[in-house]
Amino acid sequence: MYHADVVINLKKGVADPEGVNTKKALELLGFDVKEVKSAKIFRIILDAKSKNDAKKTTEEMCRKLLANPVIHDYTLRIMVK
Repeated sequence: MYHADVVINLKKGVADPEGVNTKKALELLGFDVKEVKSAKIFRIILDAKSKNDAKKTTEEMCRKLLANPVIHDYTLRIMVK
């Protein structure tokens, strides 16, 4: 059994209104913040035969559903559960 963490980020140049608004709110609270970017993390438990199979399956999930290749980049971390 494997545990996959998928982090979905907006590509450079894509507007991130959630990050901008969070930065403004933090500054209003008195925090000195240079930049805030939003991201999504999906934690997926897989019943795969190998770490390589788990990675391939998770990459397919990203291509088919989790990430939009036009606006998103993603990183994977696969671990034994």
